[in-house]
Amino acid sequence: MAGIFRFSFGPWNIHEGADPFGPTVRPTLSFETKLGQYKALGFDGVQFHDDDAVPNLNALSPQQIIAAATTLKARLDDEGLTAEFVAPRLWEDPRTIDGGYTANAPAARAYALERSQRSIDIARALGTDLLVLWLAREGTYVREAKDSKVAVDRLVEALNVMLDYDPQIRIAIEPKPNEPMDHTYIPTTGHAIALGHLTIDPSRVGVNIESAHAILAGLDPSDEMGFALAHDKLWTVHLNDQNGLKFDQDKTFGSVDLRRAFNQVRLLDAYHYGSRGEWVGLDIKAMRSQPAELATKHLANSRHIFLRLLEISRSLDDAHIAALVGSRDYEELERYILDGLLCTPRVPTA
Repeated sequence: MAGIFRFSFGPWNIHEGADPFGPTVRPTLSFETKLGQYKALGFDGVQFHDDDAVPNLNALSPQQIIAAATTLKARLDDEGLTAEFVAPRLWEDPRTIDGGYTANAPAARAYALERSQRSIDIARALGTDLLVLWLAREGTYVREAKDSKVAVDRLVEALNVMLDYDPQIRIAIEPKPNEPMDHTYIPTTGHAIALGHLTIDPSRVGVNIESAHAILAGLDPSDEMGFALAHDKLWTVHLNDQNGLKFDQDKTFGSVDLRRAFNQVRLLDAYHYGSRGEWVGLDIKAMRSQPAELATKHLANSRHIFLRLLEISRSLDDAHIAALVGSRDYEELERYILDGLLCTPRVPTA
């Protein structure tokens, strides 16, 4: 067990409390105010959408965008913060109603590619080589509206444009099976890794695994992480939790299923996650009922839960676990793990 863990979150995780069924309930905090809270909450890394870093970037020239991002980099340095990644926010523009890279309209696809190149410019100005792609509207409401084979071809073409634009940029695809679309084209980790192998440089295409997205696909997040680790493609994670197959809840890490969270932590630690600079990213929302002055506890709490589960995992007797596995006594193994999670591990007797 030799993981090295640094934590990040995006400014959208300090939010106004709107959900799919109700409006905002908390006042908006300025970006400057949010940046000032990172260190106090125990975080060193900042996740960015492109327009988190450079607001109104569609109205700016490439040179103006780079200048604005360079100014932000100086502010991050002053705060002792690091930009983990930049993600092009394509899904909120009217031009991407029918998708970005897979849109039927050539003008929409051209816009998505140009915006992605600007996101790469921002990433490099902020000092990160990682671009995260959440393919939010790359799917369909009506199957016959798009040709799925053509859609994959267009996604590969888009990735190739980005990889060719900057020979150092790495792309982490963030798979999700649904929402906002009825179905998306790259719903799982396996799909994302396979897509990368169709590009001009598969070595620069990996994944960002979000716990809730895996759960929404009916999968276990730690299994998805293991699959990505086997391919050496787990370049970042979005840890959170999810209560059932409903809208993406982004609940505090471990708040629904502590054992499921434990297995994510244990797997990351077992395979030295973070030893090459990977971050433990959180993508979590405060409860809508949380008062404004208490609406950052979900961030500190998620980090605390991760570190507490890490402590529990490292306290377990790995030789005892191996012996139980070897004897196929899985009932005893389960009890040993559950005792550990109850903070009452039973010491093996001779």
